This record gives sequence, structure tokens and C-alpha cells, in this order.
Amino acid sequence: MQGVDLLGKLIQCVPERVKALSSSVSTQQSATGWSAKEEFGHLLDSAANNHQRIVRAQLEESPAMPDYDGDAWVALHAYQETSWPELIDRWKSLNTQLLTAARAVSDSAWSRTLIIGDSGKLTLRFVFDDYLDHMFHHLEHMGVEVADLR
Repeated sequence: MQGVDLLGKLIQCVPERVKALSSSVSTQQSATGWSAKEEFGHLLDSAANNHQRIVRAQLEESPAMPDYDGDAWVALHAYQETSWPELIDRWKSLNTQLLTAARAVSDSAWSRTLIIGDSGKLTLRFVFDDYLDHMFHHLEHMGVEVADLR
């Protein structure tokens, strides 16, 4: 499945699957130091950052984008104290906006490059595919069944 279509499928399916996580699992700290709510919140931060990357790579010639400190962003946003319904609504909204930007990418623009932090040049296709892989990794780690969506 092509990446853009895959993101659309995730937007359709993930909210209900995340709702199914028990409240005890959602707030319990894992070995990574984050609860499921914080890990899902990290995916909000990832969506916000990757949305910027997708838009700017289309509008600027080889933009240099900052990296971000995931732990600091999670702490700042206090995801542990945010309700599941609010986190799920934000996740769906942010990813729907990101999907709109991704659908606007022309075939030739997927090969445009950008720099993130101290990375070398990365293609927009790589950044988008890496975003999806990152999302799958964290959802699976949280215990959300997503293998059937790949």
C-alpha cells in the first residue's frame, strides 16, 4: 500500500483501536519511561513536526529543519494528564492535516530534499515513510494491533 493511502487507513482505524486500551495500561509507565498516553502524545509531536517538514519541503529549496527532543516535548505537553478522547481527537486531526499536505505532493516533489537537525540530505519520500514506520513502531509498542494495516 502506498504511504499516503496507508496514512489514510491508519486515520480510519487507529482511533478505535487506541480507545480499546485499558485505563490501567494507558497510564502505567513502561520500560521506556513513558506511559501509553505519553507515547501516543509523542506521536502528536511527531505529526506536528512532520507536517512542517512535508509543507516546507514543497515550498522551499532543500530546507534545513530542526530536530526535536521527544522527551522534552512530551513533558511540556503533559500528555499523562490529558484524557484519551482528547489525545485521540488531536491525533486524528493532526494526521488528517498532514495527510492533506501529503496528498498535495506531486510525484516529482517526493524526491525533493531537506535536512533535519544534523542529518544529511533526506528525500521527502524517505521522511514520510520514516514517519509511518515510526508511528507503527510506537503503536505496536503501546499494544495497539496494527500489523494488519501494513
